[in-house]
Amino acid sequence: MMSVCSRSPLKSCAQGQRHRGARNSLWSRSSSSSSSSSSRRSLTACAAMKVTLLPGDGIGPEIMDVAVDVLNTIATKHDLTFDFTTKLVGGAAIDEHGCPLPDDTLDSCKASDSVLLAAIGGYKWDSLPSNDKPERGLLNLRAGLGAFANLRPAVVLPQLADASTLKPEVVSGVDIMVVRELTGGIYFGEPKGFGVSDKPGMEGSRTGYNTDVYCEKEIERLARVGYAVARKRGSKVCSVDKANVLEVSQLWREVAQRVRDEEFPDIELSHMYVDNAAMQLVRNPKQFDTMITGNIFGDILSDEASMICGSIGMLPSASIGEDGPGLFEPIHGSAPDIAGQDISNPLAMILSAAMMLRYDLNQEAAADQIEKAVEKTLDDGYRTVDLMSEGMKQVGCREMGDMVLERL
Repeated sequence: MMSVCSRSPLKSCAQGQRHRGARNSLWSRSSSSSSSSSSRRSLTACAAMKVTLLPGDGIGPEIMDVAVDVLNTIATKHDLTFDFTTKLVGGAAIDEHGCPLPDDTLDSCKASDSVLLAAIGGYKWDSLPSNDKPERGLLNLRAGLGAFANLRPAVVLPQLADASTLKPEVVSGVDIMVVRELTGGIYFGEPKGFGVSDKPGMEGSRTGYNTDVYCEKEIERLARVGYAVARKRGSKVCSVDKANVLEVSQLWREVAQRVRDEEFPDIELSHMYVDNAAMQLVRNPKQFDTMITGNIFGDILSDEASMICGSIGMLPSASIGEDGPGLFEPIHGSAPDIAGQDISNPLAMILSAAMMLRYDLNQEAAADQIEKAVEKTLDDGYRTVDLMSEGMKQVGCREMGDMVLERL
């Protein structure tokens, strides 16, 4: 249902290169195709593809094991060779090395053709200072890879339309791509910290503060990615901001409009305040095709959009930059409360591996086969507990992976 541009969306748009196409499936809307030479990294079946695996925390190791089994199986069917390197990140890295992103992990990721991440975080590390929490490792990893654009699909699968908490007539046919800026905004802005208030009547009261800041170039490059993605979909973009009260959003709206007018005049662009966008996603989600927005708004809206689909256990994501490896991960969290119980849903992890094959490693046929195997598994009635409904067969994490492997 979507087709992301080649490994360098920004360069492809700026230089007029062709984008890598993708099949018309649940995960890639456009059926157009282009030569493998347009990919951000030229890889062939005979070359070993270097992939850094980051199992992370919670359910991460168990769903990563399933995804690796799928990749190894698909490798035998398509004459592929993977060179896997497993590294620590998040809470696991804190426990072993005292920091959420060791230099060794970042160096391995930078030297790879692609990076596959499972999950980060857990209650165990909640009391740590914000800069030392597991989630800081993910933020720093994205920044270290230059992965400034996060692509989050929200697609309602026909097999799972009844799993949504919204009425089937509201969600049937929903196909949204949220393009979120990742390395700027309030999560990275300075100054930030704690202080003491000098407001009248509040003197001496402890304060906490952060800074939401974007420069024009950050907005421009994100907008270009979003518009390029939209061209492969419905050529319709909604830019989300809070321009009625925030100066940073006023700049966002101005730049987003200018980039569209000067470089993407074929794109239908609208603007919407974030509070209204949150409401409209529940009221009428089918009005949206591609959404572009900043870091914190995208963080919230992409999670909301994903829950329209019934379960965040089904959705992959990609974080990409202008060059270098992309970072592919399921959108769900580490779910430490169910870790080790063999009840987690591995499908988003498997589909993240398929996205990696398509968009970073240029293995379209292998990605197709994995996605079709997932669809067939759902067609045959297999469900993990988060997807379970009457008449279906409930299976655990490992068995769900086995069902997908059988259908490969």
